[in-house]
Amino acid sequence: MRFDVISLFPEMFSAVSRYGVTGRALETGLWQLQCHNPRDWTTDKHATVDDRPYGGGPGMLLKVKPLQEAIRFARSFSSQSRVLYLSPQGRVLDQKTIQAYLQESHLILLSGRYEGVDERLIAAEVDEEVSIGDYVLSGGELPAMVLIDALVRQLPDVLGDQQSAEEDSFMHGLLDCPHYTRPAEYQGERVPQVLLSGNHQKIAKWREKMALGKTWLQRPDLLAQKNLSMEQKDLLESFIKEYDFASVNANEGRELKGK
Repeated sequence: MRFDVISLFPEMFSAVSRYGVTGRALETGLWQLQCHNPRDWTTDKHATVDDRPYGGGPGMLLKVKPLQEAIRFARSFSSQSRVLYLSPQGRVLDQKTIQAYLQESHLILLSGRYEGVDERLIAAEVDEEVSIGDYVLSGGELPAMVLIDALVRQLPDVLGDQQSAEEDSFMHGLLDCPHYTRPAEYQGERVPQVLLSGNHQKIAKWREKMALGKTWLQRPDLLAQKNLSMEQKDLLESFIKEYDFASVNANEGRELKGK
């Protein structure tokens, strides 16, 4: 998979090109990245890429010509390019969208700055606007890196164990279950006994139950979108009963302590 990024600050992308999982995968050729600074397509001595918006208002807008020429240069690397503009006006990124983008071989990511880009550029060159959330950042570089990281970790052979990606939160419409490592007891808190049992069937069922319960507690909106099997409904009902029982006991304990 190849990414071409259009950005005024290409050096920022060292965060994904040099470090961690994405950095190692880039080094071994599992994906490709090239950054393009639109200033390279300017002709004035100041390398101007922005100007005041027509109609007045605060801030500056990125101009059409340098961005368009940078995008068209990036398109030359593949006949199957898709241009995404990282923008707070875009569709909010989720795991389903990530899975869809994995079918693309070449993504061109346009990172805006200032008050955004001239609308004529979006109409002429952009296939889709993408947002990482309903808030505003200083530029599109961080969202572009979020998108790159989310995609690259799903590529074959990037993670040491592909099951790690398959069991990530949201992969099956649920949050991930809790995880534990050594020591088995820390400051009086013990790892759930089932995880020490060696019974893989029981462990798998416990993990699914905890994933369902965690989603019920923290993201009930996700559960509303998911068709649960009868077994999952039973597991969730069991979690809720145990949670309610534990909550009652905890409240009674606090009341006794207060007396």
